[in-house]
Amino acid sequence: MDHELAAEMLGTGLTFPPNLGAVVRRTVANGELPALVVIHDPDGDWLVGDGINDPNIPDACGIYCLAHVAEMDPAITETAGLRSGFAAYRDDAGQPWKVEPFAFEDE
Repeated sequence: MDHELAAEMLGTGLTFPPNLGAVVRRTVANGELPALVVIHDPDGDWLVGDGINDPNIPDACGIYCLAHVAEMDPAITETAGLRSGFAAYRDDAGQPWKVEPFAFEDE
């Protein structure tokens, strides 16, 4: 991935629109674990995961206001500039985000 393109999509001072909903892993939404994965999928939807637990099990995720989730984990706002079709990953809270192109496995 081009370093300049990645830097363009990440940064401080970014914000999410106040009414933007996202599919968020409940462990992140309730503050149990930090967000380690933020996806802006090719359809324009946002997904936030803890990078550890399977988000596909029943009741693992819910729809949350992304701005409110980012208030609990302010590092999420650094990803607000992600373009559709990209994801940001980090190894642990406090680590920098890494941006990569994203597509669902069946696409």
